Amino acid sequence: MRHKTFPFFIPHRGCPHQCSFCEQHAISGQEIPVTPQDVAKTLSYACANGRLTSDMEVAFFGGSFTAIGEETVRAYLTAAFPFVERGDCAGIRVSTRPDAVEAPMLSLLKQYGVKTIELGAQSMRDEVLIKNGRGHTASDVRSASDRIRTAGFSLGLQMMVGLYGDTRCSDARYTASELCALAPDFVRIYPTVIVKGTRLASLYASGEYVPMAFDDAVEVCADLLALFSAHGIPVIRLGLQDSVSLSANRVGGLYHPAFRELCETVLYKRKMESVLSEQMPGHYVVWVHPSCVSKAIGHQRKNVQLFQNRGVFLQIKPNPNVSVGSISVERSESIAVKKSGNPRV
Repeated sequence: MRHKTFPFFIPHRGCPHQCSFCEQHAISGQEIPVTPQDVAKTLSYACANGRLTSDMEVAFFGGSFTAIGEETVRAYLTAAFPFVERGDCAGIRVSTRPDAVEAPMLSLLKQYGVKTIELGAQSMRDEVLIKNGRGHTASDVRSASDRIRTAGFSLGLQMMVGLYGDTRCSDARYTASELCALAPDFVRIYPTVIVKGTRLASLYASGEYVPMAFDDAVEVCADLLALFSAHGIPVIRLGLQDSVSLSANRVGGLYHPAFRELCETVLYKRKMESVLSEQMPGHYVVWVHPSCVSKAIGHQRKNVQLFQNRGVFLQIKPNPNVSVGSISVERSESIAVKKSGNPRV
């Protein structure tokens, strides 16, 4: 699934609640939300300079777009819609809350060229949603997803891993399974990061909130990648994107600038373990797609070192004929001995 957006951030606009983990100004690095006039001016400039292309969606992120009031929603969409009409972009994407997408609002979004709606589900356990001040239920996620799909929009769902009250590994797997049942077009996975100024930061400082162990989070998120892949659901983001503001305001939690690659490294480790489990110690060549060599080797050669400690010496080599997410293994002095399946990562 190709995913290209031209984003505008409207921090905290429309949010009726202050979730335990949320400080959008710190996450986005933007203190003042853009105005509809800013949107029109920026898009005109981007279009004239080739930065806005016909395969992009203009996106409104960072708040609950559909909860900012009909007049304000219409003003933002009016600013962006001419670029949709002219074919300068593919459509409009918005992010919002599960309890803010009733039928009249969906009709308005459809009228102004919105193609994609992303819902912040975060967890599918009501007790976790309550503890984190979300202000909606898992049932709201289900009903909102159904309305969005029925109305003909592309549906994206966002979930978090390691929330306050949700630090057991099984909880994230449960939420992911529930999201799979809703058949979204894509998902985003955000391991919980603790940011200054949030209630979560206070809970962390007092010892009431203990983050999930980092290595456990990587293993869990690797499981989630595999689960969504098995259901044909692309994961378009795993982990927060780094920024100067986030680096300055992050006080703990589950963050790494290459979090997704760490998870994909785990999937390659598991695949190689499966293929090599019946093989004697020795030297092997593992062929992977050229784009996946570093993932198979692992951060700081973690996978290669792991097998070496077991008496299995690996050479990871590129082969464009091997699919992304697959491996082909052969003894270095003999013909191929075994091949893996082809799940995407």
